[in-house]
Amino acid sequence: MAREISTVGVVGLGTMGAGIAEVLARSGLDVVAVELDEAGVERGLGHLRHSTERALAGGKLDEAGREALLGRVRCTTSLAELSEVDLVIEAIPENLAAKAEVFTQLDQVTRPDVVFASNTSSLSITEIGVHTARPGKVVGMHFFNPAPVLKLVEVVRTVVTEPDVVSDVVEFAQRLGKSPVVIGDRAGFIANALLFGYLNHAVRMYEQRYATREDLDAAMRFGCGYPMGPLALLDLIGLDTAYEILDTMYHQSRNRLHAPAPLLKQMITAGQLGRKSGHGFYAYDAPDSPVVVDSVASSTVDSSLAREVQSVGVIGTGTMATGIAEVFAKRGFDVVLRARSMDKAEASVAKVKKSLDKAVVKGKLSEEDAAAALARIRPVTEFEELAGVDLVVEAVAEELSVKQAVFSALDEVVRPGAVLATTTSSLPVIECAAATSRPGDVIGLHFFNPAPVMKLVEVVSTIATAPDVTATATAVCAAVGKHPVHCGDRAGFIVNALLFPYLNDAVKMLEAHYASADDIDTAMKVGCGLPMGPFELLDVVGLDVSLAIERTLFNEFREEGFAPAPLLEHLVTAGRLGRKTGKGFKDY
Repeated sequence: MAREISTVGVVGLGTMGAGIAEVLARSGLDVVAVELDEAGVERGLGHLRHSTERALAGGKLDEAGREALLGRVRCTTSLAELSEVDLVIEAIPENLAAKAEVFTQLDQVTRPDVVFASNTSSLSITEIGVHTARPGKVVGMHFFNPAPVLKLVEVVRTVVTEPDVVSDVVEFAQRLGKSPVVIGDRAGFIANALLFGYLNHAVRMYEQRYATREDLDAAMRFGCGYPMGPLALLDLIGLDTAYEILDTMYHQSRNRLHAPAPLLKQMITAGQLGRKSGHGFYAYDAPDSPVVVDSVASSTVDSSLAREVQSVGVIGTGTMATGIAEVFAKRGFDVVLRARSMDKAEASVAKVKKSLDKAVVKGKLSEEDAAAALARIRPVTEFEELAGVDLVVEAVAEELSVKQAVFSALDEVVRPGAVLATTTSSLPVIECAAATSRPGDVIGLHFFNPAPVMKLVEVVSTIATAPDVTATATAVCAAVGKHPVHCGDRAGFIVNALLFPYLNDAVKMLEAHYASADDIDTAMKVGCGLPMGPFELLDVVGLDVSLAIERTLFNEFREEGFAPAPLLEHLVTAGRLGRKTGKGFKDY
């Protein structure tokens, strides 16, 4: 029979503890909250008042409901006051010795059947539980910040946690209106184990001056639909908290990708902890303020150098090529669309027409503008037809020899001073440039699919790209309403280099039978606000495409953690490629 839980003890009234207390009280439970001293109690009550005031202002709570909620929370500075509670949730700072001490004391003052839950985000529940005489009744109950808003709760069982304790805690989390996932006791659990490797990787990119903080953050927002970029998110979490979580994960996994980037330690030592200190990767107008005061970075690109671009050549007939042709034609550029045969060229123009017609139906484009855009696209079959254009964008198959043949042909016919761009997502741009006699004029312009919709373009400069070519590419992106981000010519550029190791980590987690694909997807969507879970995304991208990108990353960086998960290799070999074949990580 499930435990009757009507009164809950909460130890620690920081941001997390106060949020958990609010969730409990909002569900009609009585809460006994314990803090170290009266100052801590007052701070905790301040968090509660502030949060419930916001709920009141947002219409999520009325005045009577707010008063009743606050009335259900009783604060104290003595753990002995928890003698009659039915469950205790500990939410003190991430320090194993301090948590162990709290659990030892709780063991002496509560009834023997009371369950103890720790809200730790990275410490071992097993190590905490052994400090009690009831390790079978100790679990992790990891709420996400802000607790009143975020639905995910990771319920962490140890090897000795009693099965009925796990089921009772899951049922209790559901009663609070949360989405619980059950997992084993491993550093970082699901969400942090996948999230913090990605965040650490972004810090390393910034540390190496591979991309600016604005470009890193914009790339993941516009390229993946993430609610926040990695560096802005680290500022929100707190750099000291992030360092502790990564350090704990590294000591358990010995995975170099979890070793905290040295820059994190330097910033923490300098007191730059993120929003809470008023300065982290960004500067804020006050501690705890979300208002950034130095968001405009001085651009590394001199816009005055840009060459004039009026006509554009697009090579290819696939989805990406037709999308790019549409983007330029809609913005008033004359487009020469080159295909291998006139049938293919005309079929591509027909695809553009279909897309423009859809935009008209949706009211996003007038019939006149659609007709004018279509009239600007001229289908051709010969490279010579591109002789007079100012910019050529190559969008043929992701095969180096094919792209090199295109660039070699372009070098013969395109006028001097024209910019030659490739849309490759994973191949080295310099290899395309090397097929020409003008490597300074070659650049990467990585549009994202579908090109008419996605705002992001990665502008990839090689060591040979001339500064005025980078400036031209940047100006062209702005002219077609895209958001350019700049980076060097390295496998994966920004987005794929950050995204695919994270996806690979998720596959390894599934492979280790640590959690189900559904629970991992739920954790990342509900806990981190991502638009899709990793397995949903892999199935959409295609497992063969994902594997090819992961192999490219591994071959370039030779980083052990980037080696593609064997499970992914096996699924591709078995022909389970995702949605396009009807079977991937999930069946469709």
